[in-house]
Amino acid sequence: MSKEYLVTLNVPPALEEMVVDCLLMLEFEQGFSSLTVSAHHHENKGLSVSEQVTGRQKRIRFQMYVNGTDLAKLLVQLREEFAGSGIQYWVAPVLENGEF
Repeated sequence: MSKEYLVTLNVPPALEEMVVDCLLMLEFEQGFSSLTVSAHHHENKGLSVSEQVTGRQKRIRFQMYVNGTDLAKLLVQLREEFAGSGIQYWVAPVLENGEF
């Protein structure tokens, strides 16, 4: 049985379309979701004055459910295409999933 994971990416808005294209090319069985979020971080690196004052930075969050094989492929692709881009990511094991 293959392990399954939830992958979360926080992407700078300027890279949104490039990331969408990358993820669509990988053709995950479950697809992926995206939404606009506010990122909060103690470092002011790369923040506009407005973002420094408000303490938040706009990001696009992508989430996808992947198996172990797809996870390895995804991470390799992202590292190749987006090295140094500031994309943050998290990988968490999925304990349970389904539909209601």
